[in-house]
Amino acid sequence: MAHNPYSDPSASSLLSSSISSLSNSRHQSSQIAKTYRQAAQLFLTRRLPEALSTIEPIITPPTRLPDSTDGQDDQTDGEEQAAPAPIAAASRGTRVKVWSFYLTFLNAVVELGSEEGKHAFGAAKWKALVAKTRDGSIWEEVVRDGYGGSEGDVDAEVVINLATLLLTHSPDQRLNQQRLETYLSATAHPTFAIDDSSLYKERRAEPHGNGTATPRDLNTRLKLLELYTLHVLPRNEEWDYAREFISMSEVLDDERKDAFLLALHGLRAEKDNAAEREAELRKRQEEELQLRRRQSEERRAAAEDERRRRDEESKRAATSPPASTSLPRSEDGRPKAANGGRQQTPSSKPSAPAKKKATTPPPGFYQRASSALSNMQILLRSTAQSMTASPMAMLRTLLFLMVFFLAFGRRDLRERIRRLMRQVWEKIRKTVGMGVKVSYI
Repeated sequence: MAHNPYSDPSASSLLSSSISSLSNSRHQSSQIAKTYRQAAQLFLTRRLPEALSTIEPIITPPTRLPDSTDGQDDQTDGEEQAAPAPIAAASRGTRVKVWSFYLTFLNAVVELGSEEGKHAFGAAKWKALVAKTRDGSIWEEVVRDGYGGSEGDVDAEVVINLATLLLTHSPDQRLNQQRLETYLSATAHPTFAIDDSSLYKERRAEPHGNGTATPRDLNTRLKLLELYTLHVLPRNEEWDYAREFISMSEVLDDERKDAFLLALHGLRAEKDNAAEREAELRKRQEEELQLRRRQSEERRAAAEDERRRRDEESKRAATSPPASTSLPRSEDGRPKAANGGRQQTPSSKPSAPAKKKATTPPPGFYQRASSALSNMQILLRSTAQSMTASPMAMLRTLLFLMVFFLAFGRRDLRERIRRLMRQVWEKIRKTVGMGVKVSYI
């Protein structure tokens, strides 16, 4: 009697388990896709904290136990390994979408800036998100939680996004270079592992060792090589190694090798020119700074010299004797007049002061006496200077002075002169009053 495999209870149980597992896997993949769409919608509406809380449950392992340590047995090591995140069981397309979205989300979080990022996520959360982007620990997180710790199992599109994120925000590209080299080496030489049923299976490596089974795989591989040789290695100053890697690559044909080498040469020339321009600009700035300093010192020295000169002039003016008020003399010994050679005589008529006195009230007795004495002093000085040249002029002056003093020495004569002046002043006053009345009429 032929044995019916479907009548075997153990076989039927195994088939039921497989069908149930497949159904659960499809349901879980559907839930992951739905969660991804919700998070993407929240991200597009700039609701970043809600997008993060939506996507985190599917990219974070449900439980994470401590890592294994030396001296423990194999069973303990196996028990302490953390379970993978739900995204690890999703299809390849879903994995790529979810991880690419998460990396794009991290890029947006870094570009928020300190103030806005802390306001949106809180200081601790924002700093943690930015830190794993800049120090490159996000790469280890993706490999550990999404691909069971196998570097070669990571999808190539996710590797491209990881390398681009680190290239944009990480200040040091050595970790990026190390991770890319590990991935390229792992995919070029696929490894094998033993699963739970003790069957050998090849990990998720491409059928061909260099990862170029299809045109899509080839394009992805070319993007990886471009990132590695034309961006990461030049940032680490590995120009010779980049040139050698391009020349020895099995993926690139001769045409692509020439294009890559030409692009690498252009990048090197551009960097050298930029360095030269930067050095030139720095030199020009230093020269301008020195020129400004020199001009400032010259202005300061000029100001100091001017101040010192003024101080010396003020000291010289304070210590020098007063200037003589004597009139300059001509060649024949006669004093020169200050008004172009004409000597001032007592009979000369004052112009401006006389007009000014006509419009101002008459001076008092003390002012008239002072003015008379000053004029007498000037007259005597000029007379003395002229007498040295003509004795007869001196005699006439003395006689005039004697007559003047004798006349004013008589009291009756002074009274007559005073009455005469009073009458003249009264006539002048009446005349001015009549003129004012006529102008009013």
